[in-house]
Amino acid sequence: MQMPPKVTDRAFERLAEIGAAAQGQALRIAVEGGGCSGFQYQIELDQPAQDDLVLEGNGEKVVVDSISLPYLADATIDFSEELIGARFVINNPNATASCGCGTSFSM
Repeated sequence: MQMPPKVTDRAFERLAEIGAAAQGQALRIAVEGGGCSGFQYQIELDQPAQDDLVLEGNGEKVVVDSISLPYLADATIDFSEELIGARFVINNPNATASCGCGTSFSM
């Protein structure tokens, strides 16, 4: 059985820092066709929708639509701060290949 994605405390803390819930927003993680490896992640602040899976922590929400969910089974959504910049990252065990940009993958 596939497990829903997990969200790290650090990702929820970052959402709290930017005040997502206070603005009625959630972090939307979606998977779309395209990118250099066949699929790409779309990560944005958005309103939760009716068919979303809602992951909650620290008073914040991360939402995944029902179409993207199978591609994100067992994935971990994290927040990374590196020299090249700070961003939300997805560690996805389903991806067989990914590219350097970190937003594109194949299965």
